[in-house]
Amino acid sequence: MSSFIILDCVFILLPFLVLAIGLFSARLSSTVASAGSAALFLLYAGFSLCGLENASLSASLLTWHVNGFGILIRELLLLSFFFASVFSGSYNLRNKPEFLAAMLFVAIGGMLVVSASELLSLFIGLELATMPMYFLVAWNKASSRGSEAALKYVLMGSIATAVLLFGLSYLYGFAGSLSYAAIFNATQDPGANRNLLLVAVFFIVMGAGFKLTLFPFHTWAPDVYEGAPTPITAYLSVTSKAVALVFLGVLVYGPLANLGPEFQIIFSALAMATIFIGNLGALKQSRLRRFMAYSSIAQAGYILVGLCGEARLGAPSFVYYLFLYAFSNYLMFFLIGIIGKNRTESFDSLKGLAKQSPLLAVLFAIAAFSLAGIPPLAGFIGKWMVFASAASVGNYVLVGFAAINSVIALYYYLQVIKAAWVADCSENLPPLRIYMWQKTMLVFLGLAVLFCGVAPWLHSYIYILAW
Repeated sequence: MSSFIILDCVFILLPFLVLAIGLFSARLSSTVASAGSAALFLLYAGFSLCGLENASLSASLLTWHVNGFGILIRELLLLSFFFASVFSGSYNLRNKPEFLAAMLFVAIGGMLVVSASELLSLFIGLELATMPMYFLVAWNKASSRGSEAALKYVLMGSIATAVLLFGLSYLYGFAGSLSYAAIFNATQDPGANRNLLLVAVFFIVMGAGFKLTLFPFHTWAPDVYEGAPTPITAYLSVTSKAVALVFLGVLVYGPLANLGPEFQIIFSALAMATIFIGNLGALKQSRLRRFMAYSSIAQAGYILVGLCGEARLGAPSFVYYLFLYAFSNYLMFFLIGIIGKNRTESFDSLKGLAKQSPLLAVLFAIAAFSLAGIPPLAGFIGKWMVFASAASVGNYVLVGFAAINSVIALYYYLQVIKAAWVADCSENLPPLRIYMWQKTMLVFLGLAVLFCGVAPWLHSYIYILAW
């Protein structure tokens, strides 16, 4: 376990190293950030594959806790940062050390969430993963739309933080301690005030629901997704969602594990409402980033389905879904970024794409079908696993509702494919410029989406580590 503690220390020091090197060479700092995140990802994965980590192995450093579930989340956070940092290269952001350091602090916040063993560290980690996003969204100072989006995000995020902290204070009042173990023991006490506990859960879910874009806390997402720089939108859609979901998972499968039936009711209602509203909103969109915002809202509902099952299946299923979602989402945003460099980010800009650039049209189809959950792509396996998690506890109503909505969602994903493959080309559209490094990343992400859909051993590996 000492190997992972050392890697965690390097992870925490990486943004400070990027800032220090950036004082002398911005280009070198970006290289260190990208290479460092890639190396850490490979080391975490390599050590766990070599048997130095398994689901039962754990260690503590003060309040620092490391286990197989935490290792997987670290890998996801580093992978997301690497894609976002590479993506930012075409937006003149990659050579800004403070930009990269802020994104790394978001990842470190997520690592703290999954490593905490008491409420204070858990809350600090969640806020560390949220606060840098406020000014990253407003990074483009010349964009009035970005400033407006950041203002909405800050105001609504502050309210959500207050609500979340209010719920955590009630949880502390219920248990009389910040420790997970003490809270778990308090939930087993038949003489404890159950109403106080349910009030705490209500406010905690409300606060986390904002960060996870659950209905009815999702209204900030379309404006923020459209106003932020495209690399930040992609990073926000994956990393912020992952951290919020891990926050809920840590509580649901840890100190609040005895509230399984109550969480099933709450999460089932939220998941169904979120999936339906996300799909309904996406049907009416004509701009690609607002379309992806509502798609992301619906995806949050699908991921929440995994939390409705017991820990044995729930934890591996939603972690697996997050990895597959990251590949598909980054592929889609890379493509939107290429379109947006030369054209407006709308469905009309995709017309005739199959004739102008067959590679981009094929990759659009792969990304859209994966997000829709069409076999044999990665998204199908992800949805299958979260549905299996909910079905394992007999929640067939939720599974049926989510499956029906997956069919409905296919309609608006097909609109993307229709625009790229069927619609006639407009003569007014400027040509697209694609660099070799962009083609390399696009092909890699496309192959990853295909590979993850036909590699069942990946789920076995995640299942072993996460449980």
